[in-house]
Amino acid sequence: MKVLAIDTCLDACSVAVSDDGAILAAATQIMARGHQERLAPMVQRAMAEAAVGFDALDLVAVTIGPGSFTGLRVGLAFAKGLALALDIGCVGVGTLQGLAASEGEAGFVAAAVDARRGQVYLQVFIDGQAVMAPDALEPNVAAARLAELWAGGPAVLVGSGAPLLQSVIPTARVSAITAPDPTAVARIALRQRAPYPPPRPLYLRAPDAKLPSR
Repeated sequence: MKVLAIDTCLDACSVAVSDDGAILAAATQIMARGHQERLAPMVQRAMAEAAVGFDALDLVAVTIGPGSFTGLRVGLAFAKGLALALDIGCVGVGTLQGLAASEGEAGFVAAAVDARRGQVYLQVFIDGQAVMAPDALEPNVAAARLAELWAGGPAVLVGSGAPLLQSVIPTARVSAITAPDPTAVARIALRQRAPYPPPRPLYLRAPDAKLPSR
């Protein structure tokens, strides 16, 4: 199965093309904004490098959040539009799941994103299985949740929010990864089976921008 994986939710624009799990091409550009302008050219270059025609794709995978509202919508709109045009499936992958899987799926892995405004997006995995739903928490609450789930032993903290929680597990390895590896997103997508439910954005809080009051 040939999969095109896309991530635009955090501070990178990333794409990968895989064939039955083998990565044919992958690219990541670090950026806080500008995903809309970069995504299509990156996809075109990755497909050309992989020597895969768009009509040969079987599935499009895209991260669905939590993350930047603008970046999230850019990735979702592109992925859904492409899948519709090609008449193929489109699946959503949680940003925190993608982050955790970028560090491998063995042992205790906590994916944490600094959500600003005094919050941390947190989700914890043990051997690749989620042991809590993704949540937006105050740092002290996130720390308590992490301490509750960790039973000792090796641990990995990954994401921009990892340093905020390092004191909870001083022995944990803090990963430098701050955005999902698109190859991990592609691997996760392969586990899903048709019929694929349409991907929906995962919003854990209201947007910063608000309509002016009348």
